[in-house]
Amino acid sequence: MPDTSTRSVAVALAAALALAACTGTDGKTGAAGSAPTTAPGGAPATAGSTPNSSGTAPAGATGSPATVPQTLGFTARTIDGRSFAGATLAGKPAVLWFWAAWCTRCRGVADSVAGVQRDNATRVNLIGVAGLGSGEEAMRRFARDTGIEGFPHLADDDGAVWRRFGVTSQEHYVLLDSAGKVVHNGPLSQADLRRRVAELS
Repeated sequence: MPDTSTRSVAVALAAALALAACTGTDGKTGAAGSAPTTAPGGAPATAGSTPNSSGTAPAGATGSPATVPQTLGFTARTIDGRSFAGATLAGKPAVLWFWAAWCTRCRGVADSVAGVQRDNATRVNLIGVAGLGSGEEAMRRFARDTGIEGFPHLADDDGAVWRRFGVTSQEHYVLLDSAGKVVHNGPLSQADLRRRVAELS
């Protein structure tokens, strides 16, 4: 009759082998080499996503449509012919400066607006929106002559972006906070523009 202790050892060894057969090569139960179903920190992993060590999307990843405020859900073309998506402004305060190439008042404040952009470039997006029958060549000439080529300007002669924000006249400003909420829509003096931009968060 087998010794009781010998039988116990045999049972324990069989159980250990059975458990090892159910364990993947990475030491977790499930199929060998399968990806974990949760991201670091316990958040569910999304198919095709590659979270970094903090569990957030990698730097530079574009936001999903659900994270882009409705106000920024537009596309346009810049005066130099590049495509532009309003979604790229998401996450930071933004200033839209509406101007026309034939507008002497716009020409008069262009250098000041460019200074506001330079002074706040790290925390605020500033975008020019040209239109009202300016003509693309005149838009480019205006930007070149006034020295405002350091930030993007949209060629919006068809008025799509102007209508989106209810703008009807040039030398007009739309200010949005970092959540995409419009906090100002109208004219501003240059002193007030600087003050309002400093207050944006």
